Amino acid sequence: QWNEVLIPYWKEFVAFAKAHGVDKIGLEMHQAFCVYNTETLLRLREAVGPEIGANLDPSHLIWQGMDPIAVIRKLGGEAIFHVHAKDTKIDAANAAVNGVLDAKSYADEIHRSWIFRSIGYGHDELFWKDFVSNLRLVGYDYVLSIEHEDSLMTPNEGLQKAIAFLKDVMMFEDKGAMWWA
Repeated sequence: QWNEVLIPYWKEFVAFAKAHGVDKIGLEMHQAFCVYNTETLLRLREAVGPEIGANLDPSHLIWQGMDPIAVIRKLGGEAIFHVHAKDTKIDAANAAVNGVLDAKSYADEIHRSWIFRSIGYGHDELFWKDFVSNLRLVGYDYVLSIEHEDSLMTPNEGLQKAIAFLKDVMMFEDKGAMWWA
């Protein structure tokens, strides 16, 4: 279906978008979608053009077993159009028995192999510092959008905790020249 359906569809859609002033279309890599990992995103981008890129949501990468840092490095800044600040917690006991392609209700947190979490509740500060540092390394200097789907917190509490956490891991100043070199 890639050659007969997907690529022709996206070529036509990209042409339509460009005709209407849109030059970037960010896709989330999500299991059960045609574009679900780094390889499929880059395959579509190669076939259709540089208007296709990632709306990089690390939470989807984590529950599929991918390393978001490695994905950032592979995609590079040119193919990352937008980034979500959202985490996932893998439940090792449930994942060991059922794998990570868990389709149970999101409300059944205790039995799921993974759940979405506010940043800092799935991975520690060091992970997120590495995440934002690698975004900077590849040249991404745009938005980190907090996306709240943490079923263990209210939207307000999740937002407040995410903001506080991001303040400690984000870099706000331009890196400037290497003054020591």
